[in-house]
Amino acid sequence: MRRRLARWGRHRIGLSLRGRVMLAYGLLALGLSSVLALVTWTVVSEYLTQQRESSARVETSDNAAAFQYGLFGPPQACRPDREHVECGTATLKPNVSVIDLLNSLPSTDSASSMVYYDGQWYSLTGRPSDLPPDLLAEVRNGSTSQRRITVGGQPVLAVGVPLRGPGEVFFEWHPLSNLDNTLRTLKLTLIVAAIVTVLIGLAVGRLASTLALRPLAALTRVADAVARGRLDARLEVEDDRDLGGLARSFNQTAADLERRVAADARFAGDVSHELRTPLMTMLNSMQLIQNHRSELPTAVREPVELLGDDLERFRRLVIDLLEISRDDGGDRGSREIVRIADLVRAAANAAAGREVTTVAPEAEGLTLQADKRRLERVIANLVENAEDHAGGCKGVSVEAGGLGVIIAVDDAGPGIPAADRDRIFERFGRGETSNRSRGVGLGLAIVARHVQWHHGTIHVTERPGGGARFVVELPAKTV
Repeated sequence: MRRRLARWGRHRIGLSLRGRVMLAYGLLALGLSSVLALVTWTVVSEYLTQQRESSARVETSDNAAAFQYGLFGPPQACRPDREHVECGTATLKPNVSVIDLLNSLPSTDSASSMVYYDGQWYSLTGRPSDLPPDLLAEVRNGSTSQRRITVGGQPVLAVGVPLRGPGEVFFEWHPLSNLDNTLRTLKLTLIVAAIVTVLIGLAVGRLASTLALRPLAALTRVADAVARGRLDARLEVEDDRDLGGLARSFNQTAADLERRVAADARFAGDVSHELRTPLMTMLNSMQLIQNHRSELPTAVREPVELLGDDLERFRRLVIDLLEISRDDGGDRGSREIVRIADLVRAAANAAAGREVTTVAPEAEGLTLQADKRRLERVIANLVENAEDHAGGCKGVSVEAGGLGVIIAVDDAGPGIPAADRDRIFERFGRGETSNRSRGVGLGLAIVARHVQWHHGTIHVTERPGGGARFVVELPAKTV
């Protein structure tokens, strides 16, 4: 089950290798920054809180001692001549005001001071009713204690110190707003630092992935070049122990493939050349027989016509083999500036034997650096394919758009199913979902090769009103 979930997660996320490396660095940075921020927050917040509580306790104890000093004076020492005074006790000073004593205490950061003395509460600003009962009970039992409370919507630390008399206590409230602001600032700083750390981790991950995947990017570019027909493309062999072997193996494979393709092309070219002489003999003989067709017996005329059709197909197949072997053999061709409208009009009308070309006004001046022979072959093959296998060519149009110019060839056939629209451009490709023998042979494969040679594209769509439409886009510009 775990494996299924992991596999499902990989399919759902669909991250590239670079994305996964960046994500790993980002998660690592997030984890480290989170741990560091948590530890920093815990240590610093506890330290600041303890320091604040300790300072508040000391200040409250000092003020309680100062209050008692002002109220009773210092403890008297033992004197033999004063028997009425007990050793180590203090006497209440006459005419002492408790409120005046509270008001005269040393200035501290406390917000309020209050005292319970002689059965009565005395306070400058605070209200004794705001004290928690359990805190008050603890201090009256003789324990110095503190508690964080909220008074008037503000957080304060209430610290209580017991006095000399039974039940007498001294309290002070110390504001915690500064401490809370400091902790809030620390929290925001740590969060921002964590976010910045994650962003830095993603940037470092991207840089690391770029450096690490640079050889893979080079391999992708060279492999794409080989797939597009540049069989002489090679990788630069590096001294890296891990990547050098891969580069050498790829180069060796590409070299073997280039030799194999060249050998096959030479073989196909040699066979085609060898077939041309007997083929011409047979075609001439067939032409002679057809010239005397009226003299042949009736039973022989139909087989002769069938033989003539097959010989014509054989002739076109040999020509296509010569064409494809020329490309596979590394024929670079020659480029020249051609006016596309004129070339298409001449090639399409000649292949169809009638006027089938329509050129938009804005496409009349479009030109292209092209191999004239290859481009004429593209148009002728598409028109002949429509004439021979699709009920006839319904028209050829030339318009500006796409990569520069759009050439569309329409036929009157039943159309091509979507599942077959890529397969028909393969060598000897047949549409598996159609009963018609469209695309049989090398004609459409040659068209695809020549269009790609011109850095263009070709695809098949449905023609409005029925049939198929072959669309060729080429990079053209206006004169």
